[in-house]
Amino acid sequence: MSLQVLILALSAACCLGFGFVLQQNAAQRAPLNDFLSPRLLLDLMKVPRWLGGLGLMVAGMALGAIALGQGEISLVEPLLATNLLFAMALSRRQTRQPLGRQGWAGLALLAGGVTAFIVAGQPTGGTALTDPLRHWLIIGVMVGAALLLTAYAKRSRLSSGPALLAVAAGLLYGVQDALTRVSGQRFSDGGFVELMTGWQPYAVLALGVTGLILVQSAFETASLRMSLPALTAAQPLAGIACGVGFLGDQLRTDPGALAWEAAGLAAIVAGIVMLGLHPAMPCGAPVRERARDLQPS
Repeated sequence: MSLQVLILALSAACCLGFGFVLQQNAAQRAPLNDFLSPRLLLDLMKVPRWLGGLGLMVAGMALGAIALGQGEISLVEPLLATNLLFAMALSRRQTRQPLGRQGWAGLALLAGGVTAFIVAGQPTGGTALTDPLRHWLIIGVMVGAALLLTAYAKRSRLSSGPALLAVAAGLLYGVQDALTRVSGQRFSDGGFVELMTGWQPYAVLALGVTGLILVQSAFETASLRMSLPALTAAQPLAGIACGVGFLGDQLRTDPGALAWEAAGLAAIVAGIVMLGLHPAMPCGAPVRERARDLQPS
């Protein structure tokens, strides 16, 4: 693993984690009538704290794109999942809650899971698969699942809806990361003309905007405890699936390596959930108070 890729990915995770906290601080006060509407972004653009969070998120995505251009997506995605550690650091500063056993256990599981997956899998790059059926099948499954989750979330916006929206956004962001890598390869091969004549950069933009609306809708209807863990867990899983599925990333496949890879991914998800449910994570506005915003005036 390149030290430069490690630094870029962790810097991206830092920006994303801080950015998510600032965005949720602002989005939880947005009108619920803007739920899943582009109007939500227009309203939030008037809030300086949200703009600061968005700037950090964009910086994180840019750093992540550079890391993806220099390393395998199966390597970069687990490192990006550590954004929750940085979100926890900022949330602890706001809530003044100690880490305690739960926090330290979650931190150990997340960090240990990332390490175990990378060491056991030893991700390496390969030749991207040219089979269009496999390519579109994987993307279609991810996007289709995100659409189904979003449709169901609209019926339960103040119960399970925020977590479902966060999972949907994570799936879209995982596909976006994969297509960002493809876009970078097109730019390296043929420059700006080659990049802009492909569909991938436009798909990256569409997925980014759609994912942003889903994330902010999740943030405005629930606390970080309900939304951020689901987002953080879904994105690397989707990205790794795309990397191995059609980008040509290769992982060790002997039984021992597969066992450690599976254990590492399980530890990552478990650590994310434990940290996401930590008391240091802001609770947000009470559900009943937010539900009143839905009533016509």
